[in-house]
Amino acid sequence: MSRSKRAACSFPVAILFAVVSLSSSTARSVPSYARQTGLACNGCHTTPPELNAAGRRFKLLGYTDRAADTAAVSNEPGTRHAGLDLLKVLPVSAWFETSYTSTSKTIDGTQNGSFQFPQDVSLFLAGAWSTHVGSFLQITYDPQDDHFSMDNTDIRIANKGTLGGKELVYGLTLNNNPTVEDLWHTTPAWGFPFVVSPSAPTPSAAPFIQGALAQDVAGVGGYAMWNDHLYAAVATYRSNHLGGTQPNEGTGYAYNIQGVAPYWRVAWQQPIGDNNFLEVGTYGMHMSSTPNGVSGLRDVFTDWAVDLQYDQTLFVRDVLSFRGAYVRENSTLNATFDQGGAAQADHDLTMWNVNLEYHFGNICSAAVGYVNVTGASDALLYAPAALSGSATGSPGSTAYIFNLSWWPIQNLQFAAQYTAYTRFNGDSTNYDGSGRNASDNNTLYLLARFLY
Repeated sequence: MSRSKRAACSFPVAILFAVVSLSSSTARSVPSYARQTGLACNGCHTTPPELNAAGRRFKLLGYTDRAADTAAVSNEPGTRHAGLDLLKVLPVSAWFETSYTSTSKTIDGTQNGSFQFPQDVSLFLAGAWSTHVGSFLQITYDPQDDHFSMDNTDIRIANKGTLGGKELVYGLTLNNNPTVEDLWHTTPAWGFPFVVSPSAPTPSAAPFIQGALAQDVAGVGGYAMWNDHLYAAVATYRSNHLGGTQPNEGTGYAYNIQGVAPYWRVAWQQPIGDNNFLEVGTYGMHMSSTPNGVSGLRDVFTDWAVDLQYDQTLFVRDVLSFRGAYVRENSTLNATFDQGGAAQADHDLTMWNVNLEYHFGNICSAAVGYVNVTGASDALLYAPAALSGSATGSPGSTAYIFNLSWWPIQNLQFAAQYTAYTRFNGDSTNYDGSGRNASDNNTLYLLARFLY
């Protein structure tokens, strides 16, 4: 990167660092992978958590690629595994996050300017367990709950073969978040925005696949990539309410999966020229749920999406990324209607998430995103309530997101993000029926993250 680019990027984020220091997530890249492979973070990422072609292949192969010295020892003539195949070093990492959140207008009854030290602390078991088994396993400390809990987890068994004379990579995944197995950054688990304030107001309506089941389910599935082009994955999920009783009683949970909830994913990846990549695909999930119980009438949801990602290499090391996803949800809420929580049974939601990001080498990135949700109005499902409700019964929300992130070293990140709402829970003015406007929830979010 030229000196002028470094200076242009470093100056505004240096101000950000000063602000964070004086005034006081979601996607992941962890140093244990770097220790395992011998590569720096930019060997697998444009900027974390965004994967490049090497990073997608590392994940596809079950997080098991090893550093050359480890592979040499494993394959040394005369070496006997005797049924045991381990790395020299346990693949453990950690991160520490601190942040500052401020909304345009103070939330009634609270203090504005929320400084969290820490925002959270995460421990990772991330890397190869053996030749064909690896993991991304995250445990996170939440200061508000004052305890550690399971976060995103993906354990894989992977191998390679051939089909039609072309390479076939295939594997099994055990995970707790639909779309966490995915290789691109258009699906909810790894999609934009990559950092999110835990204390800022957010719109109440979104398709359930947009994270409503994250860490609340257990799933098993299979995936395959043929000829480094065609990717397919299927999985089934059951409710796994952390902190709840087992066997599941269902009380107090909006989603209790009946039978299994199938998830599917198909994508085509196409290299274009040197180091440019296009991905187009579709994903979706179907769920039958009994809210607040394990029997009785059911709510039925079907979410499906189409997505696109394009990465264009510029000026040797810079990358321009365009990502877009359209998600459609159709639902029949017989149980919620019967319980008086909806005025009609049939509903729909539509969500657009489009974003453009420029990566200045591996040092910093600037991004802008657009998120829009529309759907059928329902005065009971989206009822008036201070801050979180809708005076119009509409689920519609529109946001513009601006992000600037800086990595002075590859395991230290500073980020500044501003979210501007033109519509929130159905309207731009007095959206909740209690006098709050959409723009009152505009949010400045500053984050510092250290990884080891």
